[in-house]
Amino acid sequence: MVAPDKPLPYVGVTPIQIVTAIVILVVGWIVAKVLTASFKRGLKKTKLPELVVEFLTRFFSALLYVAVLLLAVRALGIGVGSVVVGLSAVIGLILGFGMQDTLTNLAAGVWIAALRPFNLGDVVTINGHTGKVRAMGLMGTELLTADNVLITIPNKLVWGSPIVNHTRMPTRRVSVDVGIAYGTDLERAMKLAVELMKNHPKVLNEPEPSVVVTALADSSINLQLRAWAKTEDYWAVKGDLTKSIYELYTREGIEIPFPQMDVHVKEMPG
Repeated sequence: MVAPDKPLPYVGVTPIQIVTAIVILVVGWIVAKVLTASFKRGLKKTKLPELVVEFLTRFFSALLYVAVLLLAVRALGIGVGSVVVGLSAVIGLILGFGMQDTLTNLAAGVWIAALRPFNLGDVVTINGHTGKVRAMGLMGTELLTADNVLITIPNKLVWGSPIVNHTRMPTRRVSVDVGIAYGTDLERAMKLAVELMKNHPKVLNEPEPSVVVTALADSSINLQLRAWAKTEDYWAVKGDLTKSIYELYTREGIEIPFPQMDVHVKEMPG
């Protein structure tokens, strides 16, 4: 039986050192969790945006875990300096194989957190994906789509592509397109649409609702209803107006045409 203070064969580490390292890892993991939670609570008491709080918390957490790992390595009797040198060599090798994306993502995350083109909970379109910002970490940003699909986009792609923020502004313009048949009383159709929007409880009075002619299409005169609403009411207002304008025009005898094709068949002689 090997004595607790005697090195194990082939590894050169004593059982006491192994137990100590395991204890450091377990206790360190718990302490890191507690410190991270305390750090996050402290940041939330400041005026920092949620996105910055989330980013700094994850960064702080990563530093703590690295510190715990180095302490555990030191408990095994391995010099921390040699570990750092070894890690540096590995990192250099990785970078030599073109894996610079890690540092690029980290740098992009810092810029996003600093300039804040979006915040947690905002609905954005990034790199062709639309969803609510769920979290932003050191390497990537998480979007939750309307059908509950989680998408993680590397920070370098977030920072390197146009960011469309759909919910940053307090109000949005709701646009509803509808076509009416040629020969329709245009002024009457437009007046009815304006009255419909003004009577909607969630449509704002300022800016005033309006209706414009957008095109003289092949089979219809295309109108666009333009109403302003609070951002949180956008989809409700759009759905209501789309349904209501159809019902209103049907009730008032205003035709909403659809593309049609006339086929003329000529009788062949004989």
